[in-house]
Amino acid sequence: MGFDGLVVVSDPYLQRRFTQADLRALQAQYAALWDASPSGRLRMRDLPAAISSLRGATVSAKADAEKENNAPEPGPGPGLTDEEWASVLKAVARADERPHQDASFELFLRVYAEMQLRLKSAGAGAGGKKAAGGIARSSSSSAVAFLTAATTTLLHTISESEKASYVGHINAYLAEDPFLKSALPIDPATDHIFHVTKDGVLLCKLINLAVPGTIDERAINTKRVLNLWEKNENHTLCLNSAKAIGCTVVNIGTQDLAEGRPHLVLGLISQIIKIQLLADVNLKSTPQLVELVEDSKEMEELMSLSPEKILLRWMNFQLKKGGFQRTVTNFSSDIKDSEAYACLLNVLAPECSAKPSAMSVKDLLHRARLVLEHADRMGCKRYLTPKDIVGGLPNLNLAFVAHIFQKRNGLSKQMKQVSFVDGLSDDAQVSREERSFRLWINSLGISTYINNVFEDLRNGWVLLEVIDKIAPGSVNWKMANRPPIKLPFKKVENCNQVLKIGKELKFSLVNIAGNDIVQGNKKLILAFLWQLMRYNILQLLKNLRFHSNGKEITDIDILVWANKKVKDSGKHQSCMESFKDRSLSSGTFFLDLLSGVEPRVVNWSLVTKGEKDEEKQMNASYIISVARKLGCSIFLLPEDILEVINLIE
Repeated sequence: MGFDGLVVVSDPYLQRRFTQADLRALQAQYAALWDASPSGRLRMRDLPAAISSLRGATVSAKADAEKENNAPEPGPGPGLTDEEWASVLKAVARADERPHQDASFELFLRVYAEMQLRLKSAGAGAGGKKAAGGIARSSSSSAVAFLTAATTTLLHTISESEKASYVGHINAYLAEDPFLKSALPIDPATDHIFHVTKDGVLLCKLINLAVPGTIDERAINTKRVLNLWEKNENHTLCLNSAKAIGCTVVNIGTQDLAEGRPHLVLGLISQIIKIQLLADVNLKSTPQLVELVEDSKEMEELMSLSPEKILLRWMNFQLKKGGFQRTVTNFSSDIKDSEAYACLLNVLAPECSAKPSAMSVKDLLHRARLVLEHADRMGCKRYLTPKDIVGGLPNLNLAFVAHIFQKRNGLSKQMKQVSFVDGLSDDAQVSREERSFRLWINSLGISTYINNVFEDLRNGWVLLEVIDKIAPGSVNWKMANRPPIKLPFKKVENCNQVLKIGKELKFSLVNIAGNDIVQGNKKLILAFLWQLMRYNILQLLKNLRFHSNGKEITDIDILVWANKKVKDSGKHQSCMESFKDRSLSSGTFFLDLLSGVEPRVVNWSLVTKGEKDEEKQMNASYIISVARKLGCSIFLLPEDILEVINLIE
């Protein structure tokens, strides 16, 4: 598993049905079908012919490996009849899906999964006899071999180099943790890491290492021997906290962590470590990055870049100082020869160089070894081996460069004094809201990952994806413009549709136009996102039909439910008047509510009276972790509780 986000699927059945490797392979197939479509569209009614055309594509990437394992050769593509295809589409189609509509990735997966089941059933009959459902098929067995090729155990293999690197990171950074001392160091040559993570404690500690304060460690169950319930609480806390710092965990469940499933555990660990290593690669944490730009236009571009892209830009900035002639565009093929590394380290730490110089050596492995020795003398941790550099492993190279940036970025300590720097410092409240909405959007499982709300939403496409996720069928995709979008009016068209749907959903959209979103108006974007998030929460409650008898849930209903829950638990003096009730800042009502939902989840010996500011802060931090421990997706910070903000979450 790599540093990149997981392929996210909202349907629980599909999460269980396909592994991450399967999903990545099928996502590539899905994209290829869109590109190959003569009309430029992939509709539901096109899926039978499109999927039938996949013959051999799924196994091409694994052909050599499968031959070594005596896997069957792929036979002809699946040969379902028109009637059988109609039956498949009818079985998987949902009420809001029509044959002429564009086929979503999840619909593609449902059709694919249903076809697999039917062909396997048909293949169970011997020699082409009629299978369950009375379907005769002479090529069933070969079709089944083709379809199941993407789901072989070969795709569950993990990179030993990545595992060793992440284990080394854990050993180095968590060695002094009082609870983990008995379990560390972990031997990277074994699979012991997957055993150590089974109680959830190490993963929670790793999250706090990446983003300090995310988890109130008082909420972690840290007894030496935990029962299944306590382990499950830790895993739930871990997954919800990982989601809150920006990890994609849609396809990982508590059972996966309890079983120590290697590819999923390693995938989660890699995301957490990535967040830690890239934490300072932004203008807020490292304002000296302003040295990379010359004017306000470049500044806007820099602010919209992902940390990985900023790291590449920084690397090229330093390489230019050293007279390096090439531009590095990735963390794989462009640095396999170690020339860029040798130049970068000579620029950042010339005093640590030695003879022979890396550039004077022709053998690539020897040159990579000299580069790593140079880094060692700088005090940089090794995230990869010479073989990993020559092999171009992108995840480990990214980790290595990020650590070099952390150790010595070579930027001026006195920030460049230019006029456009003044606009860098956002209001603290705006920054917190942006963070909450960004993490919420990324948790929905849409196809586009966003790094900055104000920049990444300006073309309207992501907002349409979000709306389609929380209000299925409301987006007219025929009228939507898919990125990359160069013409400004195309972005405005997307944003106008966003606002049109918002009005249909009864949002308050006075004095806001599509161009305001395109221009990145922070106040109006936040106002729209607040209503979108609130709508999503209320829809979830409505879908649960919790005491609603079919009627729409309102803020008053939530308020009444919360007060009743607390009162029924025996706390007759505890109540809230509204979501703006200033007394909520003490945290005691929320703790009473959480205890009312699950009495054993709150350790009352850790709760303060909430009278002083310090006591309120401690309660607020504990509240968020306890809520996540119960399975709640929380994207606010303790400060939001103290200031009574966004409490409808």
